[in-house]
Amino acid sequence: MGILDFFRRKADPIELRSSGAGYTAEIMAARASYIAGRSGLGDLTATVQSCVSLWEGAFALADVQGTDYLDRRTMALVARALALRGEAVFMIGDLGLIAASDWDVSTRDGIPRAYRLSLPDAGGGRSATALAAEVVHLRIGSDSVAPWTGTPPLRRAQLSASLLHTLESALGEVYEFAPIGSQIIPFPETAATELETIGLGFRGRRGRVLLRESVNVQAVGGPAPQQDWRSNDVTPDLSRSMVHPVLESARASILTAFGVLPSLFVPAAQGPLVREAQRHLAAWTLQPIAELIAEECAEKLGGEISIDVIRPLQAHDTSGRARALQTLVQTMADAKAAGLDDAVVAAAVKAVNFAGGDDLA
Repeated sequence: MGILDFFRRKADPIELRSSGAGYTAEIMAARASYIAGRSGLGDLTATVQSCVSLWEGAFALADVQGTDYLDRRTMALVARALALRGEAVFMIGDLGLIAASDWDVSTRDGIPRAYRLSLPDAGGGRSATALAAEVVHLRIGSDSVAPWTGTPPLRRAQLSASLLHTLESALGEVYEFAPIGSQIIPFPETAATELETIGLGFRGRRGRVLLRESVNVQAVGGPAPQQDWRSNDVTPDLSRSMVHPVLESARASILTAFGVLPSLFVPAAQGPLVREAQRHLAAWTLQPIAELIAEECAEKLGGEISIDVIRPLQAHDTSGRARALQTLVQTMADAKAAGLDDAVVAAAVKAVNFAGGDDLA
């Protein structure tokens, strides 16, 4: 080694990072399995994803007033997170809400006080600590034991989700491994190679006449059993397992858990039935969740915020509303012709529960 080589500086070490299917990806997959739990198996079924898509589309169409932070993309993220995880956490940033992939929460008297958030990025996530006032924490299905957490519909119906997953997995294995359409045909004693050749002769011969030697042969003075070729089908008979009604019952239970009427997915469903299912989903499931979101966002973002899901989905009886409006207009015209004061008309409207603050509900 020369003197110049002795004084020559070492090259900077090359930093290597794992990406893709490395150790980090395995840890993330394990963490995802831990978060999803046993009920996460049902998330893979088309029934659950159909319900999640209905939630996502409804919230993406919702009318949001009072803030620009709840744009349609954020509302869709909120819907999917609430449907699959039961809660969604967003850190309030300068340009909008930043979704958190994981979080730890510190509470007092069951009320969140501070958060340690994991914020995802394409090149690797980062951690942040924020107070409760800086975080929008949305949750549904909260329990009195842990009111700071939410539970998704599948976790509240674990037996139905497990049954649905088991049935669909079993059916998938049957159609993959069972000898569907296969037949066993008796044949005289023949070498295995000849049987294989004969079996290959049947392949791809759809619609053709195939002639093979009969089993009724006589040998050494005595007849063989008097039976001709009679094939035996080895296709499994799934009708006796009652798999179809059980599968439909499990699907109906999952749909009901998400607030979707099972009749919406009946092949013979007509327009009135579809509209009633939309009204049921919007009025009894999505609009209450929208009110919870609006209340949380109004507290953290400031100002009065309203979220309407029913009007964009047209989840109302249009003809009934038209008739009600016609009746109200006619009634007001009759009241005006009778010389009634506006205050009297307003009091009458309030008395029949057509206005808020009537103390009747």
